[in-house]
Amino acid sequence: MSRSEWIQVPLADAVVEAQVRGRGEPVVLIQTAVTADEFLPLAVQGELADAYQVIVYHRRGYGGSSPVDGRGSVERDARDCEQLLDALGVEKAHLFGGSYSGAVALQLAASAPNRVHTLCLAEPPPVHTPTADKFRSANARLTAYYRQHGSAAAMDYFMTRLTGSGWRTELEAMLPGGTAQVERDADTFFATDIPSLLAWRFGAEDAARITQPVLYVGGTESGPWFAEVGELMLRWLPQAEEAMLSGADHSLALTHAPQLARALAGFLRKHPMERQ
Repeated sequence: MSRSEWIQVPLADAVVEAQVRGRGEPVVLIQTAVTADEFLPLAVQGELADAYQVIVYHRRGYGGSSPVDGRGSVERDARDCEQLLDALGVEKAHLFGGSYSGAVALQLAASAPNRVHTLCLAEPPPVHTPTADKFRSANARLTAYYRQHGSAAAMDYFMTRLTGSGWRTELEAMLPGGTAQVERDADTFFATDIPSLLAWRFGAEDAARITQPVLYVGGTESGPWFAEVGELMLRWLPQAEEAMLSGADHSLALTHAPQLARALAGFLRKHPMERQ
């Protein structure tokens, strides 16, 4: 995808690059961690692109957006997303967040509910589940490895354990140019996103402020950590609907983009903005 398709959008203290596709009710795909363009395959699916205005963007420290200045936080990422809506003239949007950006979507829906019409979450991070200590310990080990060996070695260490030693070939097949992008933005993931996530404080009382329609999407092969996440989201958000993608794991936005788009579009059709 050519760089000319991205626009530079000024925020209060940063610039983020974004793409705005199609017409209709706005759907914002909040960029997750590690792979800046992970949601582009989802954005171009006809189920969404032909019926909605799909907005994707790069968070600070990714792609051509401003570098990270100072300490990051999930709350700052949520404010950036809200400022992006302001800059694009979008009063209210459907939000999609997956993995790290699931935390950002939850934060924005709770802190600025008037800006969020519906919320779709694909396996937010397991930082509040019964086995969250194991997840936090794994991130502490990863951070220590990064400090000792640098971003390139740490990213290879992380991705190899996440998807196997052939991660570069697999990623390139799904997202051409994705490997170079991951390696270029690796410092943001290790130095900003991981600390931001581990410092994020969000609980049942925060979730109770989310009254919008919610869709939770998970993969049947994502493992016990994310099975716990699904249980927690459905407990915190009793209005949530659930969609499980057969054969998918935590990389579902890349590996199962058509199925994810179908589930998301079906949910959005049930909750159009004009009803309110």
